[in-house]
Amino acid sequence: MLYPQAPNSVVMVRPHYFCPNPQTAQDNAFQSAIADSEQQTVNQKAYDEVTAVANQLKQLGVNVFLFEDDTRDTPDSVFPNNWFSTHAGGYVGVYPMYPENRRLERRSDVLEMLKKTFRVQEVVDYSGLEMDQIYLEGTGSMVLDHIERIAYATSSFRTSPVALERFCAHFNYEPMLFEAKDSKGNLVYHTNVMMCLGSDFVLIADEMITDLARREEVLNRLELSGRTIIRLTEEQINGFCGNALELHGSQGRFLAMSATSKGLLSADQIKQIQAKLPIEFFDVTTLELAGGSIRCMLAGIHLSQR
Repeated sequence: MLYPQAPNSVVMVRPHYFCPNPQTAQDNAFQSAIADSEQQTVNQKAYDEVTAVANQLKQLGVNVFLFEDDTRDTPDSVFPNNWFSTHAGGYVGVYPMYPENRRLERRSDVLEMLKKTFRVQEVVDYSGLEMDQIYLEGTGSMVLDHIERIAYATSSFRTSPVALERFCAHFNYEPMLFEAKDSKGNLVYHTNVMMCLGSDFVLIADEMITDLARREEVLNRLELSGRTIIRLTEEQINGFCGNALELHGSQGRFLAMSATSKGLLSADQIKQIQAKLPIEFFDVTTLELAGGSIRCMLAGIHLSQR
């Protein structure tokens, strides 16, 4: 059975020199700094966490395409979902990135693997928009409803309305752009930290959407899709409860969530999720120092295999 919202294959990148990216610290409120004395330990822990996640996913029946990054120039390479996305019908999007060092993450070997292993009709490359300071950071900027064809997106430095409109026109999505801020007034830098869209449910911190009318529009569209709405708090968002991804393994669908979020979810929220599908928790504590979590690490493949 096909599950448009739950891919069975993912691309992951295992970093050899991981560290929180100094070029993203300005607008990523989820990011933490580390001391120079900690760097070697952090490198090893990050490498081990990616290895453990890949192995856990394989045991669950998910196809994992694991790429190595042994360079020091790409501290955020562990989050490949920001530079490319894949779509039913054989389409791949390549995206313009706001931080300059993140532009180095785009890899021809990943695209070549996709072309050799899956049916790829066209690669639509938006990266040239960087010349005009127009950015759209893939499925970090956009949370995509592959069933209803809606692209939910928070406005920020990382998400240009111009690029969003262009993507939606090419890939046949309806844009649903809104502003979201935390209690300190910081813009939410990526949509996928405050929202997770599954086949039958949505996790969303809707109170972070600043415009009340727009908030109602977003909630109404989600309700019209027939999904159960599970509301998250800002505290839960800070613990990466919203940064989750539905996947499809050998035993069916499951929700990949950060182990950090486990102690923050209420019993009722867990019950609501598990009424739809089981939860699998992944320990990525070290990688979360960079301001992303398990969803950011997984670039889902929505293509048909050759």
